[in-house]
Amino acid sequence: MRRSLLLLTAATTALVLTALLVPLTLLTRTHAADRTTAEATARAQWVAHAIGPALATPDERETAEQTVESVNTQDLPSTSLVLADGSVIGPDPGGAPRVTDAIRLARTGRAFTYEPSTGGRQVLVPVQGAAGGTAVVQVTLSEKQLYAGTMTSWLVLAGIGVGLVLVGLLLADRLGARLVGATRRLARTADRLAAGDLTARATPEGPPELRLVAGQLNHLATRIDELLTAERENAADLAHRLRTPVAALRLDAETLRDSEEAQRIAADVAALERSVDDVIRKARRPFRDAPYADLAAVARERAAFWLPLAEDQGRTTETETEEAEGAEAAAPVPVPEDDLTAAIDALIGNVLDHTPQGTPFRITVRTTPAGRAELTVADEGPGLPATYADAPARGTSGGGSTGLGLDIARRTAESAGGTFEMASDANSGTRVTLTFPLAARPPAKPSETRPGPTGPTD
Repeated sequence: MRRSLLLLTAATTALVLTALLVPLTLLTRTHAADRTTAEATARAQWVAHAIGPALATPDERETAEQTVESVNTQDLPSTSLVLADGSVIGPDPGGAPRVTDAIRLARTGRAFTYEPSTGGRQVLVPVQGAAGGTAVVQVTLSEKQLYAGTMTSWLVLAGIGVGLVLVGLLLADRLGARLVGATRRLARTADRLAAGDLTARATPEGPPELRLVAGQLNHLATRIDELLTAERENAADLAHRLRTPVAALRLDAETLRDSEEAQRIAADVAALERSVDDVIRKARRPFRDAPYADLAAVARERAAFWLPLAEDQGRTTETETEEAEGAEAAAPVPVPEDDLTAAIDALIGNVLDHTPQGTPFRITVRTTPAGRAELTVADEGPGLPATYADAPARGTSGGGSTGLGLDIARRTAESAGGTFEMASDANSGTRVTLTFPLAARPPAKPSETRPGPTGPTD
C-alpha cells in the first residue's frame, strides 16, 4: 500500500509538472529570444543615430567605421553597416559585399527583424540622410546569442520540478506510513482476537474509514466475549444440574445389599462427580486464560494410568522422551492439561480397543529444533481396514464406536496451532502423530495423577 501510494504520487506529480513546465520552458525560450532581439534593436538604433550625421558628409567615413567597430566587441551580436553603394563597414557574414532583398526593403525606410534561412535572427534599421543613398545598420544574432540563458532557466525549472516531486513523495510517504501503520495495528488486533485474546482492542486512528473499522472490530470483540461468557455460564449451569441425579445415584448405591457391588457403583459415581466438576471448572475458566501443560509429563502420566489394562491384555508398552539439541527436557505446550489428557487417552484407548491383544505400542514425545513438540502413538498391529479411511472425521467409525476419539485428538492439536497426522500400514501398524507449538513460558507444575476413563474411548 505504501509503495502504491508513492508510485501514484510520483506519476501524478510528474504529469502535473509536465503539463506546467513544458509551456514554461517554451515561454522562457521565447522570452530569451525577445529580450535579445530588443537589445539588438536598441543597439542598431543607437548606431544609426550615432553615425547618421557622419554619413551625411562623404569625408566622415572613418568616424562611421570607428562607431561600428566600438559596438563589435566579444560575445556581442555582429553589427555592420551596409552603405548605399553595397559596401559594408564591419563584419560581413556573407563574405563579399552584397545587397539582399531585406537590405533593399530596409532602404525604403522600414526598420524590422527577420529570420534568415541560415538560422538566427537579423535586425535592420535604416540610416536616413546618408550621402549617396540610404544606409542600413544590420545586427546579426546567432542561435546561441538569440537563446542565451535559456539552458540556465531550464535547469532551474527542472530543479524546481525535481524538488516538487521529492516533496510530494515525502508527504505521500508520511501519509502512507500513517495509513499502513494504522492498518497493521488493526490487523495485529484482529490476529490477537483470532488467537483467543478477547481483551484485544483496536485504537481508532487514521482516516475515518479505518476508525470506523476499528470501532466495529472492538464492538465485535465485545459481543464475542459476551456470547462466549453466556455459553460457558449455560454449560456450567447444565453441568451443575447433573449434581442432583448424581447425588441420587450415590444414595441408591449406598442402599445396595451387595457391598462389593455398592463400592464399585460408588466408585463409578465418584468418577462421574469428578467429571461433572471438571466440566464446571472448565466452563468457568475465562476464555482469555492461556493454560499450559507439559506434554512429556502428561504422556508419562497417562501411560502409567493405562499400564495395568495393557498388562492384562499382554501388551508391552514403551514411553520415550526425545529432546532436540539445546532444548529443555520438558515439552510445554499451550493446551489445557485436561484437553491434553483426553487426547492422549483417546489415542491409547484406540490401540487397546482396536488392535489384537498382545500387540505392543509405543508413546514418544520429542521436541524439534523448529520449536515444535511431537506426540506419537504407534502400534504394531495389522493397521486400519479400508472402512477407516475417514477415521479422523468426527462421528465416523468402522468399528461400531462413537468415532469421536481421533477427532478429539485432531481438534486438540489444531486448536493450539498444531497438526494431526495418521499413517497406517498392514506391515508396520498404525502411527498417529500430534504436533504442538512449544509454549512461550513454562507450564505450571503438573497436577497429581487423577483417575481417567475406565475403558477405551475410540
